[in-house]
Amino acid sequence: MTRIAINGSKGKMGQALIEAINSSSQSDFGAGFDKGDNLIDSISNFEVLIDFSRPEASLNALAVCKDAGKAMVIGTTGFTDSELELIGQASKEIPIVFAPNMSVGVNLTLKILETSAKVIGSDSSIEIIEAHHRYKVDSPSGTALKMGEVIANALGRDLAECAIYGREGIEEPRDQNTIGFSSIRGGDVVGEHTVAFFMDGERVEITHKASSRMIYANGAVRAANWLSDKPSGLYSMQDVLEL
Repeated sequence: MTRIAINGSKGKMGQALIEAINSSSQSDFGAGFDKGDNLIDSISNFEVLIDFSRPEASLNALAVCKDAGKAMVIGTTGFTDSELELIGQASKEIPIVFAPNMSVGVNLTLKILETSAKVIGSDSSIEIIEAHHRYKVDSPSGTALKMGEVIANALGRDLAECAIYGREGIEEPRDQNTIGFSSIRGGDVVGEHTVAFFMDGERVEITHKASSRMIYANGAVRAANWLSDKPSGLYSMQDVLEL
């Protein structure tokens, strides 16, 4: 049995994670932490920490886990490039699953997008549209950016150079080599992502819609159980799902 701890256990995602842990035959709930709690005090109560908090809190938890030799599943989004480097450095000492989306369906969608981009991407205008609840603070979503990264890599492009995040003031025809992003925020939308490949005479749309946070929680617990016996390294949900 994998003893799992949750950082941010009192939030909506934290409660979903606890439910997922208790529903799993492979894991036990070891400890829960929130703002102000000291992870070090309960470090012996878990093997893997799942973190869906904010970048600063995640990095603080990462430092503790690295020093204690504990594995970590990170679903937090919104990291800067320098913060991503810290995660990469820590993965040399502890095993980490880091993914902007833990959903099995989303990660299957990423594989489909990779294939689609290789087949029709160079002949199409690509747009990524995502919608989330009004409380989500980062935009575009980490999942949308991951989708863009997968597509760009499949096409031999650099997302940092070809991404377009807004069209106001652009007074020229669309560049076929760009990847456009649009973000919608409102209500209680859990998460919706659509990638559209626009071609002359036809359009292919690939969509994933989430109606419950439990899909992320179940995926994260699956990742934690998978990670429990792995050596140090930086893993993705593609590794967990063997995609």
